[in-house]
Amino acid sequence: MLSTIIAILGGIIAASSLIVAKKPNAQELIDKLSPYQGWIGVVLVIWSVIGILASITTFSIIGIATNAVEFVVGFLLAYGLISKYLLEKNETAKQKGQELRVKLIKYQVPAGVILIVLGVLSILKIF
Repeated sequence: MLSTIIAILGGIIAASSLIVAKKPNAQELIDKLSPYQGWIGVVLVIWSVIGILASITTFSIIGIATNAVEFVVGFLLAYGLISKYLLEKNETAKQKGQELRVKLIKYQVPAGVILIVLGVLSILKIF
């Protein structure tokens, strides 16, 4: 359940520009979540890698797809922390990470929306 909540929060942050464009009063909620963006992203990246490995062993296509979306959103949200703590000392790794981020950034809003929908569907399935 906690992973679902983190996924929904990550989706909200990732799709924040779309959400604010549709509902301007949502900016206050997004501003409250933004300081935690990097850490939410780190959690999503870790859970998505573990989830992909688990989904491969159970042959779950939906699980792999969900975890792939979580990974993309998590990487984009956590890039600042990843760059600061892991890529800082290696210029080549830092450059490759930035190149990957530039390629994925165009998918941030759609991936965020997908992650919100998958999180809500997951909650509905649980309850």
